[in-house]
Amino acid sequence: MKKILKTIPFLLLTGSLLFTACRHFEKMAGDNSKPADLEAERTQINTMLDSLNIAAGKADYNKYFSYYADDAIFTGTDATERWDKKAFMAWAKPIFDKGKAWNFTSLERHIYFGKDGGLAWFDEMLNTQMKVCRGSGVVVKEGDNWKLKQYILSTTVPNDQLDAVIKLKTVQEDSIIHTLQKK
Repeated sequence: MKKILKTIPFLLLTGSLLFTACRHFEKMAGDNSKPADLEAERTQINTMLDSLNIAAGKADYNKYFSYYADDAIFTGTDATERWDKKAFMAWAKPIFDKGKAWNFTSLERHIYFGKDGGLAWFDEMLNTQMKVCRGSGVVVKEGDNWKLKQYILSTTVPNDQLDAVIKLKTVQEDSIIHTLQKK
C-alpha cells in the first residue's frame, strides 16, 4: 500500500505534464476551426469588396454601409479623416444624396487570413477619380458574411513628384502635426 501511495504523486505529475504538452502542441498546430476552403472565403471577400465599390458608384448609401461592421473605422486620404462608422455615415450622407459618390475599381488585390480563418486583411490598388489609390483594411467574419472592421484609403505619389507634393501640403499638415504633438 505504501508503494502505491508513493507512486500517486508521480502519476499525477506525469499526467499533468502530458496534458500540458498536448495542449502546447495543439496550440502550435493551430486552431482546428479554420475554414477548410480559404479560396471560397477569398472569393466571398473579393465579392464583398467589389460590391462595396459598386454600391458607392451607384450612390447606394444603405448598401454601401451594410458592408461595414458596426464598430468599423474608416481612414481617408486627408490627415483629418479618421471616422467611426457613425461619423463616416454622417459625412458621406450629403455626397450619396446627390446621387453620385465615388467610383473605385480594384486593379489588384491581395488577401491574407489569420490562423482561425475568421479574420482577414487586404491591400489593393484602385482605379479612382483621384487616379491610382491604395486601399487596405481588416475584415471579420460575422455569421456568414465578411464585414469591414477597418478601411484605409490613401493616394499614391510618384517618388519623383514627392518634393512638390510636400511643398503643397506643408502649411496645412504642419498645423496638424503641431496640434497632435500637443496632445
